Amino acid sequence: MSQEFKADADGEIHRPAYPAQDHPYPYISYNLSFHKAISKHLSSSQSSPFAGRSRVYIIASASLSKNTSHIQTSLDELGDKVVGVRYGMRPHTLWSEVLEVTNDAREKKADVLVTVGAGSLTDGAKIIALALANNASTFSDLEKLHSGNDWSTQRPDLKVPDIPIISVPTSLSGGEYSFLGGGTHDTSQQKFGFGHPTKGPALVILDAELTTTTPEHIWLQSGVRAVDHCVEGLCSLSEKVSVESDESATRGLKLLVKGLLRCKKNPKDLEARRMCQMSVIDAMGVVFQFGVPMGASHGIGHQLGPMGVGHGETSCVLLPAVCHYNSPINSDRQEKVKEIFWGDEEARKLFEQKGLKKEEADLGTLLDCFISALGMPRSLKAVAVEGEEKMEILARNALMDHWCETNPRPLNTKEDVRAILEMVKG
Repeated sequence: MSQEFKADADGEIHRPAYPAQDHPYPYISYNLSFHKAISKHLSSSQSSPFAGRSRVYIIASASLSKNTSHIQTSLDELGDKVVGVRYGMRPHTLWSEVLEVTNDAREKKADVLVTVGAGSLTDGAKIIALALANNASTFSDLEKLHSGNDWSTQRPDLKVPDIPIISVPTSLSGGEYSFLGGGTHDTSQQKFGFGHPTKGPALVILDAELTTTTPEHIWLQSGVRAVDHCVEGLCSLSEKVSVESDESATRGLKLLVKGLLRCKKNPKDLEARRMCQMSVIDAMGVVFQFGVPMGASHGIGHQLGPMGVGHGETSCVLLPAVCHYNSPINSDRQEKVKEIFWGDEEARKLFEQKGLKKEEADLGTLLDCFISALGMPRSLKAVAVEGEEKMEILARNALMDHWCETNPRPLNTKEDVRAILEMVKG
């Protein structure tokens, strides 16, 4: 990520998120306010995914719309190009809401989707674009589009989405760098992946100042989600692991550890926020550029989320326990991750203040200390998931998630999942 890129006359830097890859998308834009960047790229006459597009459908954060003037500023900037606006979607992207927006966007003949908000909106837009391409309008139609238990399943029988997406993320969940969209069935509360041939955003606009409107707990917990991508990538025993994937995860994790601790200390630290935004590119690259599968923190977390737990909160609760569970299998890999944490000056001070010793504390313990220092929840009880019935549903649904199979210590039975859940009951 050290490559230098030339800014336009207005200060904007516009370049591929992954310059070393053969395919150019997504592009990222930064150093220009998001509403100006959206208007600029939708007005472009160059050969871009947005050339000739003039019917914009905006999916905007409800809180941003209600509590700030940012969305209205963007609407004013775009004028009559805007054909529809959706204010907010609930966490974990409910199918019912996906269909509401899909049917509205189809009726209004939208040809560009713009999201301004956190990861659920980004996931929603990806599924909406797939639904539009395949003329889906009902739950039954969506049943035919998802990827089943294995989110990497290829679906050549489906039409490729042709409506481009611009995403302006306000959190660090990172879905804007992935083609994959996760949507939750309203009735079963199971989260399904909509993979191939779903497309991710063509353009991601990074506006550090805009993210100061994000509630602190949302910003920090989504940052822990990005930490989770890096840690599970670095701890993976998959044959997909490479020198390049480890370098990407290491770069991302170093920036995240430093940036998140600084954001906790000073929420107005824009440099730290930019640092975190850039780190997410590397964190997501581990999975979606290098193909390293994630483990049980992601696999169980996908099914914990629909129980009312925030996307990043699932990582806050599960990741340390998953590392403890896996340590008999991948201790050598975990040692390398420990070195990254101890190598950060502020993190080292934090660990020493808590009486931790480098030669004694394992990775799960370091993560517990780090996540707790950010003020994030560390148990299922803390996120209001309690009782035998919920534990049983969670264990059952988690077994259907592909990333529980790719955990370094595979989860093959409900008892395997329960062993991790017992560590975090609280």
